[in-house]
Amino acid sequence: FRRVLFRSHVRLTPLILAAEVYEQGGGHDHAAGATETAPATETATEPEEWAPADGLERSFYTTAASMLTGAGFALVLAGLSFLAGIPLTAGNGAIWGICGFLAASLAPAAGLPPELPGMPAAELGARQAWWLATIAATGLGLYLIASRREAWALVVALVLIALPHVVGAPLPASHETAVPAGLAAQFATSSLAAGAIFWSLIGLFTGIALDRHGKGVAVP
Repeated sequence: FRRVLFRSHVRLTPLILAAEVYEQGGGHDHAAGATETAPATETATEPEEWAPADGLERSFYTTAASMLTGAGFALVLAGLSFLAGIPLTAGNGAIWGICGFLAASLAPAAGLPPELPGMPAAELGARQAWWLATIAATGLGLYLIASRREAWALVVALVLIALPHVVGAPLPASHETAVPAGLAAQFATSSLAAGAIFWSLIGLFTGIALDRHGKGVAVP
């Protein structure tokens, strides 16, 4: 699991660092010139936001955050298994993980793809509301597909999964950005690939842990 996190970090971090250069104006000569001629008093009065230093410190915080996030997702899967009455085991853990990826990563990414620094984005509150609604609708749709066999359940599931995308994700006021389209596309595809592996391993290891220590989640 740590090896997967490390490979994801090695793959994605260079793309983020490259985008930060464009965000700061380093990708354009005229932007760099504007920065050089800006009055010193403008930057002197603005407090700098803390950020981990590039290198070992940044790698440490990124890995720690990813591990804590993975632990949180594992608890969410175990809790959903208990509430849904569907045991989470080593045999179906990877399937649970893939469903988690579909609901929490792939479905939201269809409207709000993973973003690099410097890319345009809509208002944060609107994006968060659409993101949460998409996860809830997709998760409920997957639950109906997994637990019911009636035709109406399949129809309702498909409607729930499609509804957020019919409504549409909130769009930014402007699509202008200095970040190259190829860099953004590479980051989006790499993030989704890493997310698929990440979620699959979370489901698998959660199922193994429950089998070993709890004999699966007790079904109410």
